[in-house]
Formats: sequence, C-alpha cells, structure tokens
Amino acid sequence: MDFFNYNIAIVIPAYRVERDIESILRGVPGFVSHIIVVDDASPDATSDLISGAAKADERITLIRHSQNQGVGGAMITGFRKALELGAQVVVKLDGDGQMDPAYIPALITPLIEGKADYVKGNRFRDFESLKQMPFIRRVGNLGLSFLTKAATGYWNVFDPTNGFFAVHAKILTQLPLEKIDHGYYFETSMLSHLYLLDAFVLDVPIPARYRGEISNMSIQRILFEFPVKLTRTFLRRIILRYFIFDFSMMSIYLLTGIPLLLFGLIFGITKWIQYYQMGIPAPTGTVILPTLSVILAIQVLLSAIEIDINAAPRKPITNPL
Repeated sequence: MDFFNYNIAIVIPAYRVERDIESILRGVPGFVSHIIVVDDASPDATSDLISGAAKADERITLIRHSQNQGVGGAMITGFRKALELGAQVVVKLDGDGQMDPAYIPALITPLIEGKADYVKGNRFRDFESLKQMPFIRRVGNLGLSFLTKAATGYWNVFDPTNGFFAVHAKILTQLPLEKIDHGYYFETSMLSHLYLLDAFVLDVPIPARYRGEISNMSIQRILFEFPVKLTRTFLRRIILRYFIFDFSMMSIYLLTGIPLLLFGLIFGITKWIQYYQMGIPAPTGTVILPTLSVILAIQVLLSAIEIDINAAPRKPITNPL
C-alpha cells in the first residue's frame, strides 16, 4: 500500500520530553504529511528542540500552550489543527519514546481499508515486550483495562487504555472534542464518546517500549480520580444507550435486576441484624425471601451483561479512503 497517497497527520503531545523528542521526530515515516507537536507548557527545552527540528523538516508544526492543559488538552488542540490541515487519518504518538513510529502503518492500514473507525495498539499480545513492563504497571493496566471495558462498552478491546492509536478524520469531526477529558482520562473519555457514535474500535498487536522513562502520571491521582470518572462514564453510557436512545430487553433486565438485588441485600442484612440482636434464629421464610431475590437478581443481571457484551460495535461506520 502506498501511504503517500493519503493525508496522514501525527499529533504528539509534548511535556518534559527533551530527552526523546528529537529521536521521535526523526523516526516518523516519510509518508506522514503533517507532524503536529503540541508543547503543553513544558518547562524544559522541549520547545526549543522541536523548533530546531522544524527547520530541517517542514512537516513539523509546533503549537505552544501558555498553560498546561494535560495530555487530553494537548491532543484536542492537535486534533483541531489536523482537521484544519485536511488530514484523513490522525495518529497519536507520545513524545517519551514508548511508542515506536515504525508501527504506524499497522495502525493506519485498517482505517484506509475501511475495516475500522479507530485503531488502538495492544501491548498484551507481545509476551516478550510485556515482560519488560514493570510488574506493578502490568497488574494495574490489566485491572484498569477491565474497568474501562465495562465503563465504555468496548468489551472486545483488550488494551483500551493504550495511548498509541489512529482515528479516521470523519470520526473526529463527529466527536464533541470540547467534552473530552483533558487529563490522563483522555483515552477512556474518547472511547466513551466513540461508543455513542457506534464506531468500531480495532485492536492491533503493537509492543510498547520501556526504557526507564519517568511517567508524569500520578498514581495517587489515578486511584482517587479514575474510579469516580469510570463510574460516571458507566452510568452515562447505560442511561443513554438503554433508556434514552433505545429501550430493549436490556432495559427491562436492569429495571428488574437492580431493584431485586437491592431489596435482597437491604432486607436480608436488616433482618439478620435484627434477629441477631434478639438472639433468636430468623424464620425460614425471612431467610429464603432475600436469598431468592439476590439469586434471581444475579441471573437477570448476568443476562444483561451478556447483552451488553454482544452490543459492542462490530462494524465500521466509515468507508475506505
């Protein structure tokens, strides 16, 4: 495939990446039409190095933020510039060296062929590179990936938190960019909006590179911020998808299963405490009623989960380029 026939843009959010940014820019394939680097008010020499590289490579466009807006804010600025330049495909490439530009063809090919609307790298298919990932980071990514699947509805995407992705420009024009999260929740926020567009997301095996980079992501911030945002994303998706945009058996299962579960748990716990304080065993009927409610609720909610898994978008909504 001759990639030179397409208008492809790379967006690089840059913050404290003076060590790697020059090598990253040199590694961008020649078929890429535009390299948009957004300096997110980086306090080091990142901006100067990018300016120097731009003198030798006219594809490079440097955009500076006067105040730090986060990786999401930098990407949204880059997205808007890419659309302004008429890009057909936009790729996110971090400036810290963890993403190998050599794999860009693997990301953009399904978009050009009309096989996907959004393509993400999957770090968990390459076991050799996975061994290089720090153990704590590996466990954290797996746990966060599962929660992200549940929140966004993309159960078929194995590595939803991976930041190495490519997106069809027509999909970008339909996204409410102003509503996408500006921080490290950016990728998950993107997926949540893509789901409501019914966009098909494809996983492509791409190993990550770990070379002792220092992440700017705060673990404490993730632990306190992500659970709240994931819960909000999940509730928003369920309400919009199954009660606003449509009403189906999934809606009925939820309206039946959740009240049954709450009744069984609240009634059962309340009665257990009551009879425990009285020092007498609870009547058989009092035990059976909440038990049956919880069992029935679990069965109904499992059916709802199955429907939700099968409801993940399976076909692209964009045409081949």
